[in-house]
Amino acid sequence: MEIRVPPRPSFLAATLAGALVCASAAAAQDSKLPDIGSSAGTVLSPAKQAEYGAMTLAQLRHAGYVLDDPLLGGWLDEVGQRLGGASDKPQQSFTFFMLGDRQINAFATLGGYIAMNAGLVLAADREDEVAGVLSHEVAHVTQQHVLRGAERAQRDSLPILLAMLGTIVAAQKAGGNSSGNATSAAVLGGLGLLQQRQIDYTRDNESEADRIGIRAMARGGYDPEGMAEFFEKLQSMVRTNQGDERSRTPGYLQTHPITLTRISEARERAVSLEKAAPTAILRVANNPLLPTGMQISTSGARARGETGDFGWARERLRVLSANTPAQAIREYQQMQAQQPLDDAQRYGLAFAQQQAGQFTDAMRGIAVVQAAHPDSMWLKISLGVAEAKAGRIADADRRFEGMLAGRPTHRALVLSYAQVLAERNTPAAGTRAVAVLRPLLGTAADDLLFQQAYARANEISGDDVRAGEAWAEAAYLNGRPEQALVQLNNLKKRETLDYYARSRIDARIAAITPTVLELRRQGIRDEDATRGKLQFGVSAGQRASERASAW
Repeated sequence: MEIRVPPRPSFLAATLAGALVCASAAAAQDSKLPDIGSSAGTVLSPAKQAEYGAMTLAQLRHAGYVLDDPLLGGWLDEVGQRLGGASDKPQQSFTFFMLGDRQINAFATLGGYIAMNAGLVLAADREDEVAGVLSHEVAHVTQQHVLRGAERAQRDSLPILLAMLGTIVAAQKAGGNSSGNATSAAVLGGLGLLQQRQIDYTRDNESEADRIGIRAMARGGYDPEGMAEFFEKLQSMVRTNQGDERSRTPGYLQTHPITLTRISEARERAVSLEKAAPTAILRVANNPLLPTGMQISTSGARARGETGDFGWARERLRVLSANTPAQAIREYQQMQAQQPLDDAQRYGLAFAQQQAGQFTDAMRGIAVVQAAHPDSMWLKISLGVAEAKAGRIADADRRFEGMLAGRPTHRALVLSYAQVLAERNTPAAGTRAVAVLRPLLGTAADDLLFQQAYARANEISGDDVRAGEAWAEAAYLNGRPEQALVQLNNLKKRETLDYYARSRIDARIAAITPTVLELRRQGIRDEDATRGKLQFGVSAGQRASERASAW
């Protein structure tokens, strides 16, 4: 499932332009002050860092940059959490999310929030290359490079959230094909000082992030050669692309400059790690704490390798990041004219056909690929969705119910089936969808796709209160906390609310209010909420259902 609206850069641009252009003047006055050392971790507590990271993600969602899809999200999170767990600070919490932009870019924000552009995955040939970039961003977090950057924003008198959002927007535009407008130019101008100081600072820390990141790659079970391979690929793109230096440089390189020295050092580290990696299996039969004869492999996670889903993920991203399904289909036709499509590309073509409404052809195409990879959960879920869209309801239900029997908490499976059920728009289907979603309730507080699915399922099953609460949570996670407050306060007016529902609503109002106040302090306001233009209830559910056609 993908719930995505067309990008609305004017939302962030209009908010950032005024605040940042003014702030840059104050920043310029302090730009010559000496750096008397870092107090990383003392200015912003871990809780405050996580709060700013969550706010950044929510506002990027509201602006239409984020690509939320259960299959892609599950794959990215699996890769990222492996690397985070293998980092120097495995206790650090990480949240990984995908942006739909085809520009090659990735970045880390406060609180361990790490984003990756679709374009970066499309440029990679294997998962190890993606892991190399992610491990580098993980290292920026664990080594507190991101936190020190936020401190610099504070010293420059820039609101932290606006500074982070502005830098992200500018980076997304850098090297892209957008001609921009006056408002965007104002944002970029106002961010000039911040960006320059950030880039200078980043250059001083790239080597450390490479060194720490490649070590986490190896511990996480990935081939450390992937980092150097991707660096070389990016450098090759710069040499072969046409245009002036800035337009031909991927956005990632404008904030993560790559030199021959960095590439050679990455190669040397990879070779060193390969040589140092133990491969023997040691017998520890003399250890009284372990069963007799037990063997322990000292190579640890290195044996795990890639997830096996990279090909499916890349091709699904190719379709979802295309301007239209028709464009994606044309891309596959062009590939096919050069050489036969591989299984992953055939899956992508079938998924593009599904997005274009060619449901029967899509189902047949996915079925052929799934038959060749019968153990792939990704393809099983995709086939179930394709069967439902092609009108094979009984077949889809049998497939989903069979998978759920063994894996009732598999997020992509649960969300995909819930959406299939919700599209039937009947009370019985809604009731079943609620039951399917219930096992995830305890872990889905910050899951936008879950909250939208749970809201819709309760809505069509007849539980308006639960639906209203979930729609409010979805609004909050989608960067609309003021609308969430309005929705919750409207729910409180119902005389039929029982004690428990009223207590839940009061607790959420108390929890969301500080976020609204902080956003206002940072200069971000929800004008729609102020004017009363709300997007809740049945109409909101219908709109969400329409946007979720990618499931």
